[in-house]
Amino acid sequence: MRRRCRGSRAMADFLLSAAAFLVLMVALGLVRVARGPGRAERMMAAQLLGTGAIGALLLFAEASGESAVVDVALTLALLSAFASIAFVKFALRQDQGVAAGEEDE
Repeated sequence: MRRRCRGSRAMADFLLSAAAFLVLMVALGLVRVARGPGRAERMMAAQLLGTGAIGALLLFAEASGESAVVDVALTLALLSAFASIAFVKFALRQDQGVAAGEEDE
C-alpha cells in the first residue's frame, strides 16, 4: 500500500469526485442505451457499464492508494473483452440460424 503525503488530500477528494461523476454519467448513458430496440444496443450498454466501472475503479485506486483495486480493474477489463467476443459469436450464430431457416421456407 502506498502512503500519501499531507498535501494530497485535496487531490484524493478531486479524484473521488471525478469517479462519482463518471459513475453518474455512465448511469445516465445506460438508461438511454438500454432502451435500444436490439441486441447490439444492449451489448453497448454492457460495454459502457464495464468501461465506466474500470475508470471509476482506477480513479478510486489512485485516490486511496490501494494497488489491489488496479488489479480488480484490469480483471474487469479482461472480462469485458471476453464478453464482447462471446456476444459477437452468439449473435453471428443466431443470425446464421435465422438465415438458414428463411432458406428452408
